Amino acid sequence: MYGMYNFKEVGVDFLDGNNKDAIHLIDVRTEAEVSRGVIDGAIHIPLHLLPLRADEIPQDKPVVIYCNSGARSAQACAFMSAKGFGNMHNLAGGIMAWARSGKPIAYPS
Repeated sequence: MYGMYNFKEVGVDFLDGNNKDAIHLIDVRTEAEVSRGVIDGAIHIPLHLLPLRADEIPQDKPVVIYCNSGARSAQACAFMSAKGFGNMHNLAGGIMAWARSGKPIAYPS
């Protein structure tokens, strides 16, 4: 829970332990941040565009949102849960936690 909003904080093991096809993964970082590496399979929706692209996000499977450290993605999860999405998950620690745990970083082509 994040204030009055209902979303879950999850760690890298949640993301790594689930079949990636069963999760919708969203990266809300800037273009410059994304160019330095991503979690494979992520869809890039910059945080400031999330309100305009919310209709692209499915409600029938878990959605994991990440940023660099977990702060902006928590804002994104709070925004989406306020819009009625009950399937939001924030990747605690963001891509930094992912990298620190030794998980692979992909580079966009």
